[in-house]
Amino acid sequence: MGGDDRFTQDFQEMRDDQPMGTRNEVITGPVADWATDFSHLEPEWAADPYPIQDDLRGRCPIAHTGRFGGGWLPTRYEDVAAIAYDTDRFSSRSIIMSNFRPPPELAPVGGTPPISSDPPFHHDARRLLLPAFTKTAVTRLEPATRAYCHALIDAFEGRDVVDAAHEYAQYIPMRVIADMLGLPPEDGPRFRTFVENALEGVNLPPEERIARMGNLFDYLLAQIRDHVDDPRDDLTTYLINAELYGRKLEPSHVAGTMALLLIAGIDTTWSAIGASLWHLAKTPGDRERLVAEPELLPTAMEELLRAYGPVTMARLVKEDMDWHGVEMKAEDWVLLSFPAANRDPAQFDRADEVVIDREVNRHAAFGLGIHRCVGSHLARMELRVALEVWLERIPAFGLEDPSAVTWAAGQVRGPRKLPIRIG
Repeated sequence: MGGDDRFTQDFQEMRDDQPMGTRNEVITGPVADWATDFSHLEPEWAADPYPIQDDLRGRCPIAHTGRFGGGWLPTRYEDVAAIAYDTDRFSSRSIIMSNFRPPPELAPVGGTPPISSDPPFHHDARRLLLPAFTKTAVTRLEPATRAYCHALIDAFEGRDVVDAAHEYAQYIPMRVIADMLGLPPEDGPRFRTFVENALEGVNLPPEERIARMGNLFDYLLAQIRDHVDDPRDDLTTYLINAELYGRKLEPSHVAGTMALLLIAGIDTTWSAIGASLWHLAKTPGDRERLVAEPELLPTAMEELLRAYGPVTMARLVKEDMDWHGVEMKAEDWVLLSFPAANRDPAQFDRADEVVIDREVNRHAAFGLGIHRCVGSHLARMELRVALEVWLERIPAFGLEDPSAVTWAAGQVRGPRKLPIRIG
């Protein structure tokens, strides 16, 4: 073992010391009325949430549910933005709406800083990550990302049908994040399991959910110990050596931030790449135009992010209050649906259409407020390169079977099966 004894104790002790939070019964099944009984885990939401959101925005802009112990769903841009910016009344200590709530004493740090952190801690924890995600730092990652995209498509040779989600989109962010953190690239299948457990396993009993998350932290502990013994030029070693308030980060902070980057950094980009390819596969006019006018891709990419932004984040109400006429109770969930905000006709002209040459596009795909995605430059680079390489190598493609496309349920929505016919 190396010289940093912060990491000599097993994370089992850390998990044993964490209270499990309040147990809440979760009821899944058909929704009677989305305004009073919404559930983002239902298959119709995963398949196509936009008509549901549009209906709610028109008749009940802030929906309620008794599931998960009670929660709210704003669907107007102005409401989503107002809550996202209001850190005095809404806590970020848990950003995944699930069947238990982390205890209030976890604030202001939370389990996966900085996304789970409240002010003032959030500002300082976020600042530690900024150097790794500047445009300059991200630019250095582009050649390897482009080469890897080409290698993935090389593997399609001789095939007429490929799964663009399973065989292309998911692998790009897995490789990029693995390289940044200095994790073995062959551990990709593990990363996929970690992502699915964290973001799609929210209906599991708390004991099982915590056990699965424990597997993630056990993996991260092993990687941290390896980096303590063998320091290298990567983000993991940087976090191990980083200081905050005059001392090195707590082991839970290092592991929590790594978990955030591993999970959020993979699934969001995987979903955005997959959704973009799905749109181009089913919309030949847009696909043909981008092939003919590749210089339009940066603009089109922003529109694809607006129209199919994958991320919804949760907040917890701090105290009982009347919020714009809605009686919110302490510990109620609030789901901040950035995808719903992005399709609000009060904010965007032709909000329900994909306009790939849309010039004014202040979308919220990367979030709003203090938690706006720290990795937005990285995600944009990965999405742009993934689409550039695909359109260059496979200019003609379409959906093999639209009914075979499946989408992830939960707070990060993207294609999980995407059969594409090449040529």
